[in-house]
Amino acid sequence: MPVLTYREAIRAALTEELTRDENVVLMGEEVAQFHGAYKVSEGLLEKFGPDRIVDTPISEAGFIGMGVGASMLGIRPVMELMFWSFSSVAFDQILNNAANVRYMSGGLINCPIVIRGPANGGTNVGATHSHTPENVLANHPGVKVIVPSTARDAKGLLKAAIRDNDPCFFLENTLLYGEKGEVPETEEVIPLGVADVKREGTDLTIVTYGRCVLHSLAAAEILEKEHDISVEVVDLRTIRPLDIDTVLASVKKTHRVLIVEEQKPFASVGSQLAYMIQREAFDELDGPIHRLATIDAPAIYSPPVEIEQLPNPQRVLKAALAAVA
Repeated sequence: MPVLTYREAIRAALTEELTRDENVVLMGEEVAQFHGAYKVSEGLLEKFGPDRIVDTPISEAGFIGMGVGASMLGIRPVMELMFWSFSSVAFDQILNNAANVRYMSGGLINCPIVIRGPANGGTNVGATHSHTPENVLANHPGVKVIVPSTARDAKGLLKAAIRDNDPCFFLENTLLYGEKGEVPETEEVIPLGVADVKREGTDLTIVTYGRCVLHSLAAAEILEKEHDISVEVVDLRTIRPLDIDTVLASVKKTHRVLIVEEQKPFASVGSQLAYMIQREAFDELDGPIHRLATIDAPAIYSPPVEIEQLPNPQRVLKAALAAVA
């Protein structure tokens, strides 16, 4: 299989879907002439023209609202946010309108919009540019929340999101854009709501998603080599819908759980996971559910301190050892 970067995989998904369906358009700040703030849309303006690759003003409330309205009329817009942190100024459009319109119209109006862009810390851009809002988004019925960790998943899940009739929120990580991985040449659409076991193991289940999958896999290698501990890593891939069955199957095999996420710990995705695991598999657990999250403070600007604020392989390793003690 060809090897693509995470960025190239997203671009490939966009290219294929723009080619397949003339109703797909890409809109956002600098996506056309500047090729995107992170160069994800490089070459798309030249291939598809300014009617399908559209630069917007710096007004998330305005252009997201435009995309929501367009999606209700049959367009399938993919909206790029420079940071998901900026989605907060468009919450009325995203969470009050897009999330509710199909339900409130009795199923008569769909809202097939994809909103995508970076949602992560670790790039030293300060607290107002480093949010991970997947818990806030997933709290609203009617939406789908996707956080891919690999190039292959990014491509396959984005294709599924673009074809979906509900609002799909696609959260990327700028630190993954250069990560390489094998991506099939043939079309692969990865269903939303299906987790993936990235590593088999028998002693501990790590449930995670996004860039934390890489940290968890790195820690799992150390645990295997240095501590003879076999770790299973379950990548959720989508937060909503959530594949709890794959998580529970792993828990019933290993009997110990560590949840790793880049969220702040209070009212996070991990909080919901911990509740669901103890409710459905309490008798399978040989110890308490452990959690590792970003240290509970606004994103720290200092590069060396922010590294320690976020999950990293050493923090995962330490938490894993505590979980199996």
